[in-house]
Amino acid sequence: MAFSDETLARLRADAAEIVGRYPKARSALLPLLHLVQSEEGYVSGDGIAFCAEVLGCTETEVKGVATFYTMYADRPAPDYKVGVCTNTLCAIMGGDQIYSELASHLGAEEGGASEAGGGHGGITSPDGKVGVERIECNAACDYAPVVMVNWEFFDNQTPETAKQLVDDLRAGVPVRPERGPGRLCTWKEASRVLAGFGDGQAADGPPAGSASLVGLKIAKERGWEAPES
Repeated sequence: MAFSDETLARLRADAAEIVGRYPKARSALLPLLHLVQSEEGYVSGDGIAFCAEVLGCTETEVKGVATFYTMYADRPAPDYKVGVCTNTLCAIMGGDQIYSELASHLGAEEGGASEAGGGHGGITSPDGKVGVERIECNAACDYAPVVMVNWEFFDNQTPETAKQLVDDLRAGVPVRPERGPGRLCTWKEASRVLAGFGDGQAADGPPAGSASLVGLKIAKERGWEAPES
């Protein structure tokens, strides 16, 4: 569906603010893609055309970028995208099992008719509210296995806690990330934040968790100091 005149006016105003942050307009492409994704939940053909018009480049150039990065969906995405880390450490700690059990719990097969929006594999729940996909390392190995929902961390997961998380998301039960804001954003809301429009929650949650600070604690106890450069 083409953007309405009202939507285009709002997008153009936001796009002008985004482009104004950069010395060269084309540098604004990534946040512009997040902006159009925040409108429809994915980067549609109309979204690609809008970005190309704003930046004065071809739609092919825009699509080449949009299809390269897994953070952009190429079809309508669910409200909550659940990413299960299955990189080395998380996989060893149970990430693969979590993903497999979530797929079974949702009653879908990977790569089947219910493949999650994004074009990068995954599954989605029958009601379309939750998508589950494999993700690469998110630098939280001290909390493995890690699950992310719209880029917010849920640490030290098990198949049981991950299934409860998915059930709560589908039922509309409020959930809170261990090291994030008090309110979990929807996929569209998260995309707008990534476009550079804050939601007032940037300072919420602890800056670092206890597991991440163990090394610092030990260093202080033993009087270790970093070598001079």
